Amino acid sequence: MYWQRIFFDIGKKVVNTKHRLIHTRMEFLTESYLVQRDTQWPRKGSHILAQYTDSYVVVYQAFNPQIATFAVENQRFGGKFSFERMSWIKTNFLWMMYRCGWASKINQERVLAIYLKRSAFDEILSQAYTAQEQKKAGLDEISVRLQWDPDHDPHGAKEERRAIQLGLKGEVLHKYATEWILKIEDVTDFVHDQSQILKTNQIEELRTAKEAAYPVTDTKTAQLIGVDL
Repeated sequence: MYWQRIFFDIGKKVVNTKHRLIHTRMEFLTESYLVQRDTQWPRKGSHILAQYTDSYVVVYQAFNPQIATFAVENQRFGGKFSFERMSWIKTNFLWMMYRCGWASKINQERVLAIYLKRSAFDEILSQAYTAQEQKKAGLDEISVRLQWDPDHDPHGAKEERRAIQLGLKGEVLHKYATEWILKIEDVTDFVHDQSQILKTNQIEELRTAKEAAYPVTDTKTAQLIGVDL
């Protein structure tokens, strides 16, 4: 699924296609939460809800201000960012909000939308193992840990649908942090604005990242990660 307007940095030309208009800059797209919940998102199963185009997939991480500021200013990770421990990325905006408390938790005060090369995201998925699959494959070490956890609604209640999170380490983490990123955008102000809307019980006004179920087209990868197609 693609949306009517999609933006990414490839030059100045606007390209018209049969199904979509592609502009030249990446843009964080949002839509009504209720519209997406009621008409677009699967209700149950293991799905990768994400904002994506042919060129990139948006993933989220939350950090303290020092790490986030370095990342935005340099458009890569470094400084106080740790390459020595596993770093977790999430494709689902609301799952990120659940984990960071809408940017209210200590050391998670800044939420970053990270535009990752789609080919790199697919590479990460191809190396992603749950603990069960790792044991089955007889692997002592892996570079990508996969977890399927209950998704959550904006208030934090569990959904029947399961959300993905991916833990990266080693060479995969280094490439993610320094080579595979197309853009890093701080979306904390948007998060705070939507959090205030939520606190006033105006759920009909709530907007979240525009997302759809990501198509895992490689059969081997789909079987490895256990995604519902």
